[in-house]
Amino acid sequence: MTINYPQSDLSIRDDLIGAQARFWEHLAAPGTWLSGAERVAIAAEARGVRNCDFCKIQKDALSPNSIQDTHQSSTDLAPNMVEVIHRIVSDPGRLTEAWVRGVVDSGISDGAYVETVGLIATAMVMDTFAAGIGHDDVPLPAPAAGEPSRYTSSGAKRAAAWVPITEPEDITEEDGDLYPGRSAYIQRALSSVPDTKRGYWDLAVANYLPAEHMPNFDTDFRAISRNQIELIAARTSALHGCAY
Repeated sequence: MTINYPQSDLSIRDDLIGAQARFWEHLAAPGTWLSGAERVAIAAEARGVRNCDFCKIQKDALSPNSIQDTHQSSTDLAPNMVEVIHRIVSDPGRLTEAWVRGVVDSGISDGAYVETVGLIATAMVMDTFAAGIGHDDVPLPAPAAGEPSRYTSSGAKRAAAWVPITEPEDITEEDGDLYPGRSAYIQRALSSVPDTKRGYWDLAVANYLPAEHMPNFDTDFRAISRNQIELIAARTSALHGCAY
């Protein structure tokens, strides 16, 4: 799968383009709990949130539950899935564990929810990159046929997190390589759906830094310095209310 940015004159690293192409292939393929068509539709719906009037009203409300209306959907996904996507994209800072349990009660399994979160997060990395270089969204891939694997990580447990996670000590051979290199706590996210976790981190490290470079503050591995990278990351986190 080819990724290119004809509207931009910027020189983009080959490894970054490669990671983006791998994610587009990953997105189009059948996942663990979702079909290829559902996965591509999730990415399309996440883009459509930008034009949802109800999301804007809900975001401005004192409580997101204080008003009732219908999201403007751009796909044929079920209403409960549309609600999940729009809330995650437009107002993630006010999600609660009770809301997640309500999602599961609505018929979306823990695994499907985790897969959806991972796809949204990774697709938004793609779209934010394009916007950052002044480019239109990259066209979404055509979905591939096939059935989801429905693989369940046997070590996944619900403890401190709102959804099950697979701790490093609980991984099995069937899970594959879930924790390569240094294992920061944030890498436990998405771990109950291993392929989704790997898909996210493959693109994330290409945009940021590989885990093995994290403790090295003396060498600059990118075109900007490590201090500049961390300043941008901290400012972006503050603007988005990311408390992690």
